[in-house]
Amino acid sequence: VTGPPWQLAGPQPSSSTSGTGCQAPDLVERFSVPLQVIPAVHPGETVFLPRRHPVPCILDSSQLKPRSPLEKLFLSSSPARQLTFLRQGLLSSVYLPVGDRPMPLLRWLLQLLTWPPETSSRAFGLLWDLSLDGLFRQSDGDTNLWCPSLQEVSATFRSLGAHSPALQPLGPIQHTGSEASLSHSEQQDTFQEMALDSSLNYICKFLTLCALAQPGAYTDRNLLDLIELLCRAGLDTRLRLLPKTDLQQLLLQLLENIREWPGKLRQLCCALSRASDHHHNLLALVQLFLDVTPRSRWVLPHLPLVSDGPLSPPQLSSLCQLLSLMRPSSLRQYLGPETVLPGQEQQPKASAQLDHKVCYLCHSLLTLAGVVVSCQDITPDQWGELQLLCTQLDRHINTHIRESPQAMHRTTLKDLAAQTYIRWQELLAHCQPQAQYFSLWEGI
Repeated sequence: VTGPPWQLAGPQPSSSTSGTGCQAPDLVERFSVPLQVIPAVHPGETVFLPRRHPVPCILDSSQLKPRSPLEKLFLSSSPARQLTFLRQGLLSSVYLPVGDRPMPLLRWLLQLLTWPPETSSRAFGLLWDLSLDGLFRQSDGDTNLWCPSLQEVSATFRSLGAHSPALQPLGPIQHTGSEASLSHSEQQDTFQEMALDSSLNYICKFLTLCALAQPGAYTDRNLLDLIELLCRAGLDTRLRLLPKTDLQQLLLQLLENIREWPGKLRQLCCALSRASDHHHNLLALVQLFLDVTPRSRWVLPHLPLVSDGPLSPPQLSSLCQLLSLMRPSSLRQYLGPETVLPGQEQQPKASAQLDHKVCYLCHSLLTLAGVVVSCQDITPDQWGELQLLCTQLDRHINTHIRESPQAMHRTTLKDLAAQTYIRWQELLAHCQPQAQYFSLWEGI
């Protein structure tokens, strides 16, 4: 038999598949499984809408009486000229030497914290200096410090672009034009992100000073509302990759100022659980609270374990029950009816999407479980519960994950399960169990 090798193999396939009429690219697209991973960063929420121009801030000087020619000139100047006074540093020489801190001036400076950095930095510097000067001049324990009301703080956030929850989030911004205009737009977006981050840091720093100097300035109700407002702001999509040190320090201090503790903890947890519908966002919200104070160690495990009963230190036994519900097959039944698409042709793609959602949700829940355990001071009487928790983790999650080269999200979840198991085993090794567990094993 002679002839080229391709003739020995039979006729070449045509551009369409026999009997189906489908092109080869259609077949590849229909049966291909996308390579999906579990995102390392939460998706965030649209909290602050883009602002091209700052909100005008007018100094109400109607009730102010100038004490010097320079102050008189400042108060009688136009808003633009008053900003020049601020940027040139002239207001420090007007108000600091005499220890005068007019309320309208402080409110004006607070609102200017929402302006671009060249103005907000000057406003924050003066507001900070005036506030510290008031603290140094206090007498007989009377703290001479102005603390903005919750309404004034909310107005500041609205000036930054915070929208009402009822307002629909904006879709992706459509850019048109040349590559040069696109680059200019990207630069503007980056500048706005930096300006938003700087303004929020200034606000958090000032509120932290207020919370430290005057712990009773806000009622418990106002403290809960302020914490909720700050946590929602921390979920903004443009702030996801930026550090939030000032926000975290402020949250710790606001927790310390709650008088009815832990009576208000349930209200706080319920409010924060409504901050987002996405599990990864809620995980990021939990991680805003640092595990460094007794109260934050109470909040961390309670946020993912909000219950209807009386709040008490979370028990590991209750977490054991939740691990069985975190089993991928259980989550698949929960997510399946809303995810599986009708029609036989879309089943492979729908199944892959469902598998990704299940592993993604399980990953967040398992991370929260790790937070709950890390906040526990494992005592000898909890050794058995932690041992059972390790068994449940291996039984319900680790053994139910089937790795695949096309499903990297399963590998990520399996790695997290293994790392969590190792950490819990290390806790067991450092905790001496009670004698009853040794006698139990001896009798087996």
